[in-house]
Amino acid sequence: MSIKYTVIERGEPGVSGGGKKKWYAQVKTDGEMTIDNLVDEIEKFSALSEADIRGVIIALENVIQKELANGRIIRLDKLGSFYPSLSSEGAETAEMFTSSLIKGARVNYRPGKRINDALAVATFTKAK
Repeated sequence: MSIKYTVIERGEPGVSGGGKKKWYAQVKTDGEMTIDNLVDEIEKFSALSEADIRGVIIALENVIQKELANGRIIRLDKLGSFYPSLSSEGAETAEMFTSSLIKGARVNYRPGKRINDALAVATFTKAK
């Protein structure tokens, strides 16, 4: 299998009118994997039942939600890490900063070595 891509024309960021346009690759996704699909695939590699696998995935989701909301980094070994980050307005001084300046929180993901290695050897095919 390979990653399919298309090419799209984009202007230069920050340049009025787009500047000199160039063509860039963009991934053309090939469907998606739902929890049902993941459960089916995981069943092939383990002796666990469908119900056990589904239960673990749902429990993992619940624990990740709780721990991220408590400001913790979730390290899943070779899978990677999830960690919270904030977006905020600036204040003139540290003393003037209040939580009302925080615009929101989001989740970041940093893939583990095996996932990065899998993409490092990926091949690419232009989509038709």
